[in-house]
Amino acid sequence: MNVLVTDPIADAGLDVLRDAGHEVETGYELEGEALLEAVSNANGLIVRSGTEVTEEVLDANDDLVIVGRAGIGVDNIDIDAATDHGVIVANAPEGNVRAAAEHTVAMTFAAARSIPQAHIRLKDGEWAKSEYLGAELDGKTLGVVGLGRVGQEVAKKLDSLGMDIVAFDPYISEERADRLGAELVEFNDCLERADFLTIHTPLTPETEGMIGEAELDLLDGGYVINVGRGGIIQEDALAAKVEDGTLAGAALDVFAEEPLPAESPLLEHDDVIVTPHLGASTEAAQENVATSTAEQVNAALSEEPVANALNAPSIDESAFPRVEPYIEIAETAGKVAAQLLDGRIETVEVTYEGEITDEDIEFVTASALKGVFEPLEWQVNAVNAPQIAEDRGVDVTESKTHQAADFQSLISVTVGNDEDEISVDGTLFAGDDPRIVRVDGYRVDAIPHGKMVVTRNTDEPGVIGLIGSVMGKHGVNIAGMFNAREAHGSEALTVYNVDSQVPDAAKDELNEDGRIIGVDYITLNGQN
Repeated sequence: MNVLVTDPIADAGLDVLRDAGHEVETGYELEGEALLEAVSNANGLIVRSGTEVTEEVLDANDDLVIVGRAGIGVDNIDIDAATDHGVIVANAPEGNVRAAAEHTVAMTFAAARSIPQAHIRLKDGEWAKSEYLGAELDGKTLGVVGLGRVGQEVAKKLDSLGMDIVAFDPYISEERADRLGAELVEFNDCLERADFLTIHTPLTPETEGMIGEAELDLLDGGYVINVGRGGIIQEDALAAKVEDGTLAGAALDVFAEEPLPAESPLLEHDDVIVTPHLGASTEAAQENVATSTAEQVNAALSEEPVANALNAPSIDESAFPRVEPYIEIAETAGKVAAQLLDGRIETVEVTYEGEITDEDIEFVTASALKGVFEPLEWQVNAVNAPQIAEDRGVDVTESKTHQAADFQSLISVTVGNDEDEISVDGTLFAGDDPRIVRVDGYRVDAIPHGKMVVTRNTDEPGVIGLIGSVMGKHGVNIAGMFNAREAHGSEALTVYNVDSQVPDAAKDELNEDGRIIGVDYITLNGQN
């Protein structure tokens, strides 16, 4: 596999890719047509903040599997377009958490004690001791906007220094906040109560510019610290509030436009401390994000779940071996069900029974959807299958029951529409031997592989002989047969494994016989 790296990452990450057997190409100055040409040969793409991964970039290669972001922020990647293309987007949220949190604490101290300002004046020969009266952190209130990984680490560190912590984050539980020593409050309350405000929310349409003049007025006399994402604070308003004394100061490491333009008003005020996006700039952090991103690229190219996928189901690495065998059987059950249903698919239900219900089955469900949609010749994988279902108005439900009557674990995929529905059940024998064990309620023991024929017929003598005779007449060899019936003399269903494609003439000849209710030819494993 080929991996393209368009922004510099630590050599340790490149080594992880090469050790996995991938060809690694680096191109740190690529843009425009040169970038599109390079991407056209890549199965994996690794970027930082310098490369814009647009829909045009994603259009350049149908074989692109993953875009890995060596860092946290992914606002330079069109995630919606990636999902539509079936391309995984993954980041490395853990690698620079400690570095970003430590820089936040450093910037908080720098703002509170005017450290850079005093340093510069002393270097210039001025002993300005009497001009700087700092603020102590002990006993002050820290407001945290965004209590994610970095926000939590900052809260823990500053809580240990005697600060009271209030936080705004609509996506975290009160229980988790309590364990961190933080009080969850509404956004405006967070700003009003904070002596120091630190921001750790991602840049989204909802958060862009969320802190402007009115919000900064609530911080009267406080400090603003931002080592998260640029664009969340309205920078002109921030500069004005420092200038008129509403704010005691600010310390920023990220900006709406980077590099920060020379004419930025933030550069005009001594009480606004700025650093050039250094939050993740430690040797350990750079190595961590590089190796983490490379490992996720390796997983994606090996068709394994990706731990930090942002637009695809992910699964804990330790749990994957227990779930992996069920991924294929879920996909296969979906393929069989979709090919058996006559008409448009309007609903998909994935049901789990037995021991499998104790596992994280999100990736398994996505694989079942992949199986359902793949026979319809849509470009689909586990990344975009849930989105395809939503886009096409297919109602997807998932259910679990710990009781399984006949098997340790059972996965059932049911597809339907207003007129009909078909259910296919799969399980594993002896740990890793996949089997189809029910088709539309009929108990079978079918090996799901290659080419299959499913027939429905009246349960009477001579029908199986007829089917075998017609198949032989048209050059189709039967490799295996699995028969089931509802009751003696009623209807029967038979699954045949065959060695070659069943011609339409063979199906037509069978359907002409009154004892044959239906004949369906099914392909699996990418065969025709």
